[in-house]
Amino acid sequence: MLYQSKIAGLGSYVPENIVTNDDLSKIMETNDEWITERTGIKERRHIKKGDGNSTAVMGVKAAKIALERAQIDKDDIDLIVFATLSPDYYFPGCGVQVQEMLDINTCPALDVRNQCSGFIYGLSVADQFIKTGMYKNVLLIGSENHSGGLDMTTRGRNVSVIFGDGAGAAVLTRSDHNGQGILSTHLHSEGKHALELSLKGPSTMHWVPELIEENPKEDIPYFPYMNGQYVFKNAVKRFSEVIMEGLNDNGLEVSDIDMLIPHQANLRISQFIQQKFKLTDEQVFNNIQKYGNTTAASIPIALTEAWEQGKIKAGDHVVLAAFGSGFTWASAVINW
Repeated sequence: MLYQSKIAGLGSYVPENIVTNDDLSKIMETNDEWITERTGIKERRHIKKGDGNSTAVMGVKAAKIALERAQIDKDDIDLIVFATLSPDYYFPGCGVQVQEMLDINTCPALDVRNQCSGFIYGLSVADQFIKTGMYKNVLLIGSENHSGGLDMTTRGRNVSVIFGDGAGAAVLTRSDHNGQGILSTHLHSEGKHALELSLKGPSTMHWVPELIEENPKEDIPYFPYMNGQYVFKNAVKRFSEVIMEGLNDNGLEVSDIDMLIPHQANLRISQFIQQKFKLTDEQVFNNIQKYGNTTAASIPIALTEAWEQGKIKAGDHVVLAAFGSGFTWASAVINW
């Protein structure tokens, strides 16, 4: 017997510390106009030293809200799926930290490393476990601490001005109504472009002390690298393809989209997709202006805010779409 999964509760958390474009202009050669024109971002949230936050901690804060809204007890969670590119530790992953911090009874914890597509990849994993009947309730989290690993100088500005910190969470459970919930998920990757958006070190190939010793006067590759124009070009193509794949798989038209939640990579990408599909402002939700790109956290934060603002209602067709490092891209179609 195949079950259908649905999102029973959503939650999000962002640090209180707001970093505006003007704040960045004081520590690197940039300005509000330059950042806004290229990305649409006006401000982002950064963890502040001493505020007690980390990738796992923010994930727990978002998860507590999602659990309360789902009215599901933490000990009824059968599986934790945690998506991030910025774990607290090289290992273990954040999933087991969440299990310990929430004091959840022994349960499996799975970490997903698919960067910007991580939440949808995690959603697909959760959906499949529920569909097969193996698990009933899954806690899915996307959380990122970007600020701890960015080059906050003029040298790194093309990347560093884009990213912010935050977390989003969803509780998935079995749907009692046929046709309500996750209708389909669609996952893709194209590894030949992996280094166009990457962080090569530190890793088992490039430990920081070794790099400093070998390249004392050169840039050290433990900061993110992004071939911005190339990423943009591929993103708009793959976004379009994977959205249409999800619609076609469910016999839907573009006009059937009640809400599109794109990964908040760059407002210009979202606007391009919106114009291409001739969607209204009411059909697309963006909050990158406030939070920047929070990678695996961007979709659950945006989804939570859209729901909180009453922009998503029962029966709506909600489409999630993401593209990012790997390259990986994905979509999900939900009957809310």
